[in-house]
Amino acid sequence: MTDLAITHSDIAAAAARLRGVARRTPVFTSRTADQRTGAQVYFKCENFQRIGAFKFRGAYNALAQFTPEQRRAGVIAFSSGNHAQAIALAARLLGMPSLIVMPHDSPAAKLAATREYQQGQPGSEVVLYDRFTEDREAIGARLAAERGMTLIPPYDHAHVMAGQGTAADELLDETGPLDLLLVCVGGGGLIAGCAVAAAHRSPGIAVIGVEPEAGNDTQQSLARGEIVHIDTPQTIADGAQTQHSGELTFPVIQQLVRGIVTVSDAQLVEAMRFFAERMKIVVEPTGALGAAALFSQAAGLPNLAGQRVGVILSGGNVDVRRYGELLAA
Repeated sequence: MTDLAITHSDIAAAAARLRGVARRTPVFTSRTADQRTGAQVYFKCENFQRIGAFKFRGAYNALAQFTPEQRRAGVIAFSSGNHAQAIALAARLLGMPSLIVMPHDSPAAKLAATREYQQGQPGSEVVLYDRFTEDREAIGARLAAERGMTLIPPYDHAHVMAGQGTAADELLDETGPLDLLLVCVGGGGLIAGCAVAAAHRSPGIAVIGVEPEAGNDTQQSLARGEIVHIDTPQTIADGAQTQHSGELTFPVIQQLVRGIVTVSDAQLVEAMRFFAERMKIVVEPTGALGAAALFSQAAGLPNLAGQRVGVILSGGNVDVRRYGELLAA
C-alpha cells in the first residue's frame, strides 16, 4: 500500500484510543443465513455500538486528537444522522461544544438523539438544512470559519477512517482470516478503514462494497477511474445518500476494494426483515446493505459456496414508526 491516507498502524493507534470508550461489538452467526447462502457468515453488529452505529469509532478517534485550543472552540460536523450523533456524544465525553448540520428530513430518532447527546454541553446546537437544495459542505465550511470551530467531515478524514477500520480489526480478531468482507458504502470512510485493516490482517481477502442502486456513485467512480458526482439519491438508505466519494477514501477503495455491487430498496427491506424475524435485532436500511447483497447474491459477488464471509452491519438507528412501515409493506 502506497500513498494512502492511513496505514494499519493508524488503525492500531485508534483502537488504543477507543479502548474502554467504544464498545467491542458482538459478532453474530445464523444457521439460516449460512444455509441460505452456502457460506459461513459472520455479522459484525455495529448496531450495538455507542450511538447505535460504527460512526462513534471515527468521531471519537478524531476528537481525541484535538489540541486544547481546538477543544475550547469546539467541533462542527454535517451528517444525515449517525455521524451527527457520534460527534455530539464524543464532544460531550471530551468536554467540548458541538455544532451539527443535519438535513431537516433526517429520521426523527436521529435528530432527537443528537440533541440529547448535546444536552449539558454549552455552545452546542443542531442547524437544519435541505439536503436536496442546499450544500452541506458549504454550510459546514462557512459556519466553521465564522465560529472558529474545527470541521470533522463524516468520512473524508484520516482520523475518522482509521477509527472506522477498528470494526474490521475486531471482526478478524474473532473470526480469523476471511475470504470475503462486505461493507456498506456511503462516502467511503468505513470501507476504506476496513479495507486497510483487512489487507493487513487477512491477505487475499476480497473486500466488496455495497451501495443502493439509486446511489451508485462509487461504483461509477471505479469504472471511470475518477470521482463521480451524482445528485442526492432517492433511497431508504439515508446513510448512503452521499453524492460522491472522498478525496482520501477513493484512492483506498481503488487500491484495496475488489469491487462495488448494488441492491434495491426492496432487497434492503428483506434483509431488515430477516434480522428482525430470525436474529431478533434491529438493523437500519444503510446497515443492511452488505447483508442484502449477500442474501440476493448480487451481481458481481464471487461464488459464496464454502466461503467464510464477514458482513459489517453498520448501524441500527431507524425511526420506529418508519421501521414498522417498511417491514409491514
